[in-house]
Amino acid sequence: MLASALASVPLLLAGGAAAAVTAHGHRGGHPPRATPLPAPAPLGSFYPTPLAGEGRWRPAGRLVDGNVAVYETTMRPPDLPAVEAGVAWMDTRLLRARLYSGSLSPGGLDWRYTAPVSHAAARDLVAAFNGGFLLKDSHGGYLSEGKTVAPLVEGAASLVIYADGSADVGQWGRDVSMTRSVVAVRQNLTLLVDRGRPVPGLRPTDTSLWGYALDNVADTWRSGLGITADGALVYVAGPMDIVDLADILVRAGSVRAMTLDMNPLWTVFATYRPSSPNGYAAPSNGTDLLPTMVQSPQRFFSLAYSRDFVAMSG
Repeated sequence: MLASALASVPLLLAGGAAAAVTAHGHRGGHPPRATPLPAPAPLGSFYPTPLAGEGRWRPAGRLVDGNVAVYETTMRPPDLPAVEAGVAWMDTRLLRARLYSGSLSPGGLDWRYTAPVSHAAARDLVAAFNGGFLLKDSHGGYLSEGKTVAPLVEGAASLVIYADGSADVGQWGRDVSMTRSVVAVRQNLTLLVDRGRPVPGLRPTDTSLWGYALDNVADTWRSGLGITADGALVYVAGPMDIVDLADILVRAGSVRAMTLDMNPLWTVFATYRPSSPNGYAAPSNGTDLLPTMVQSPQRFFSLAYSRDFVAMSG
């Protein structure tokens, strides 16, 4: 109902979102495959002496039309020199996003796209990552497959996916809003990064405002998703506080970013690289962003997985 009511509202874009539209040339046809985004520049460490490979991108997952579509690296959070967080950069000119829905989050059993990833979808699957909080904790809405499970909330941080598979991250009603080409919206709290900076008021000791931390420990597993000025998606995960998460998302180039799910059981990012270019993604050829992640690449191929997630396909 909300989708139809808002169908005539124009898409609002500002700052980095405008750059993302230019980069995609969307919101109508397929994202251009012949012009991948420039590879991301190395990230500077928060410490005077970086660890070996820290901030240096390495290719991950299958190639798309012969091009690297996902790069990964690690970064130590500013106040946790013994911890490494994982960072993934995704080329949205080469990849198409799709929101998968679960029986627990957002709820319901009649989803076309739900776990496990089908054999057909595995043919071009490159990466997949966790969604957001349960709807009762997200303070936001959920729209997919023409169904509004929870009303979309003005001002909420939103992952928006369009019919051509392109995606954006922004504040609902300011950066992004309903158009005919919107096919999915996943909202979760408010923006964590805005205009290239962490939002004001973040506290490293917070264990509830930005999600309930397991055992009331601020440095718990957290994940977030951002968009860069040229339209790439950036995913960050690791054991850290909310300030660290925002800082790493900014260091990775996010102009806007939102929190995703948190705590060890729910933060997972995996890439897949079959032995042949046209092979099928499977748990056996999947790799977690961090070897310390509790969940494995099997997660998205499990019938028991009942939460929403995002698949990135070539």
